[in-house]
Amino acid sequence: MKNIVICSVLCLFLACAGKQDLSPSETSKIVVESFYNKDNTALKKYTTPEGYEGLKSIQDLMAAGKSGDSNFKVLEETADDKTAWVRFTTSYEENPELFMLLKVDGHWKVTQQGPREKGLFKTSYFHS
Repeated sequence: MKNIVICSVLCLFLACAGKQDLSPSETSKIVVESFYNKDNTALKKYTTPEGYEGLKSIQDLMAAGKSGDSNFKVLEETADDKTAWVRFTTSYEENPELFMLLKVDGHWKVTQQGPREKGLFKTSYFHS
């Protein structure tokens, strides 16, 4: 009986631990790696419909010959209750990249940014 209670508590703990909210940076890393490794199930899960369609439309061109460890490194992150911006570098691209994320149903999702949206960062030495 004692073993059953211990196993039940352990299972409950593991189930709750798996439902952790990801930060904008963690979500961005998943999106980058799923994009370049062509894991479209994960890509779709962590993007808005617009973000998914935008990334899918360039995936074959951009991801060709690139896979493996991303060496994802966050340069800057800023967020409020609904929107986040993450500027990062990877081993896949020479220049830093920028993602805009929206909070949808309590989870961060990468979305497609407009052509003039550059984030809220004050530094001007990055190009995206």
